[in-house]
Amino acid sequence: MNKRLLMSVLLAAMLAACSSKAVKETPQASVEDKSPATSQTTSSNDSSTSGVSDSSLASNPLKDPNNILSKRNVYFDYDSDAVKSEYRPLIEAHAKYLASHSDAKVFLQGNTDDRGTREYNLSLGQRRAVSVKKVLNVLGVQDAQIETVSFGKEKANSTCADDSCFKQDRRVDILYQGE
Repeated sequence: MNKRLLMSVLLAAMLAACSSKAVKETPQASVEDKSPATSQTTSSNDSSTSGVSDSSLASNPLKDPNNILSKRNVYFDYDSDAVKSEYRPLIEAHAKYLASHSDAKVFLQGNTDDRGTREYNLSLGQRRAVSVKKVLNVLGVQDAQIETVSFGKEKANSTCADDSCFKQDRRVDILYQGE
């Protein structure tokens, strides 16, 4: 009996420690690029593997459609919170940007398709956001730079009810503060 009570208290404490603050809308402001100015000559560094090119850092790389940082969605399989390997380069590029811009903050918004209960989908959306956060943490991004939130099925595509639409709803959106 005491063992069950102790386990219940520990589980409740662990769940409380995993909670995340809700994302508040902030006034529009651009994310400032504080990287050092680069010359027009390209060097052979590791930017080719991360998708972040030196020439695109002169402008805002987050808004450059030719830069991998403009891609902001990580998609998931049905009923899964496992980050697919195909999204590793995308997450690595965002991790590199966040590591080099310690003042930047990212919001990870977990989403699900329209199937399932509200509570289940909120939980699954949060697990998806936390999965992406864990990958960013492993790649060197500080916890203070990341906020997670779940929208569950609130941002699901309600005009379509087939698997092609559901695939688009099972995602984590990556948003930077001020966007």
